[in-house]
Amino acid sequence: MIKYFQKKIECASREALKKIQDEKLVKQVRHVWDSVPYYRKKMEEAGLTPDDIQSIDDLHKLPFLSKADLREAYPYGLLGKPLKDCVRIQSTSGTTGKRVVAFYTQHDINLWEECCARAIVAAGGTKEDVCQVSYGYGLFTGGPGLNGGSHKVGCLTIPTSSGNTERQIMFIKDLSATILCCTPSYAAYLGESMKEMGMKPEDIPLKAGIFGAEAWSEEMRHDIENTLGIKAYDIYGLTELSGPGVSFECSEQSGMHVNEDHFIAEIIDPETGEVLPEGEMGELVFTSLDKEAFPLLRYRTRDICSLSRKQCSCGRTFVKMSRPRGRTDDMLIIRGVNVFPSQIETVLLNKGYPANYQIIVDRVNNTDTLDVQVEMTQEMFTDNLGEISERQHELVDGLKSMLGIKANVTLVAPKTIARSEGKAVRVIDKRKI
Repeated sequence: MIKYFQKKIECASREALKKIQDEKLVKQVRHVWDSVPYYRKKMEEAGLTPDDIQSIDDLHKLPFLSKADLREAYPYGLLGKPLKDCVRIQSTSGTTGKRVVAFYTQHDINLWEECCARAIVAAGGTKEDVCQVSYGYGLFTGGPGLNGGSHKVGCLTIPTSSGNTERQIMFIKDLSATILCCTPSYAAYLGESMKEMGMKPEDIPLKAGIFGAEAWSEEMRHDIENTLGIKAYDIYGLTELSGPGVSFECSEQSGMHVNEDHFIAEIIDPETGEVLPEGEMGELVFTSLDKEAFPLLRYRTRDICSLSRKQCSCGRTFVKMSRPRGRTDDMLIIRGVNVFPSQIETVLLNKGYPANYQIIVDRVNNTDTLDVQVEMTQEMFTDNLGEISERQHELVDGLKSMLGIKANVTLVAPKTIARSEGKAVRVIDKRKI
């Protein structure tokens, strides 16, 4: 039997959903105009006032927000509520060390956790389930979001966070965890580890997994499902909008339902900004309808996907977004962390290295690896292995401080990295995703 966390809204008619979106958008535009001078200025430059937005049919008139705006407005420029009304921040890395810092009121957290609860119930979760949350906690949104959603559903929640695989498996076995929430690559690694321990799918109590924060293929989904004996569900979100739960997969597994009572999704031509018809592939843009503390209007995600309103067998009427098929910028997602080549370049240049480097991303034993090859200058070049090793360690520390994850660094002789007459090939991504 298909379950819903909030059936009335999840299965609402298109007319009812549009009415909700119309009312919320008008209210949200007024809130942003009154409370966020940064965006009000963008509206004024576009010749707009809140009176110009009467329904979602007017959404296309509003100016876009981008990652560049978030950097420029950092940290408080897009804040929509006084700090005394905010109860939390979550954060993700920015392109040159400036982080995206998203603010939340208690109202925002409640809505976010409800969105995650919808995802858990869509995966078959009930208060009878044991939900093991193996996403990272802290500034990263994965752990806190699914943790709160699990509480809303009433599951027994195991907040293991990421890592410590032996303990993860122990809790899955001993506490009979039925739902696993983590990155798909970590789910695959857990499955492989259990297989090596002699555990068969029928020995594993898990029945479902909710996996997101990084790209994964249908082949990887099937491998995880076969190894763990579960059904694997996709989930999507961005820190800028709240975190995971902006959209989620149902039992049909043919795209992720966008929580349309809280977010409006658009697909645009990334070059012209023109809104594209349903079904066409383009850049995903989101408007947050009732986020109080960090209310983003028409935020360009840079993710490439499409939208579909085709009737879903689960009964939900929310529009579906396809799994993102790439990005319009150069961001990489490695072990759930946003990594930009410009971040790596910043560290190298600050430490006196030339801008001749190569980033190699791979997936080994279902875990993302990050290797950076860096050319030394003629002055640095030496056959003293101790000195080279010391320099490499210094760069490893600098990159970890910037990126939040460890990168392997190899220093190479001057002029050994191939040059290009066109755009330099900085990134080699060997992952099959």
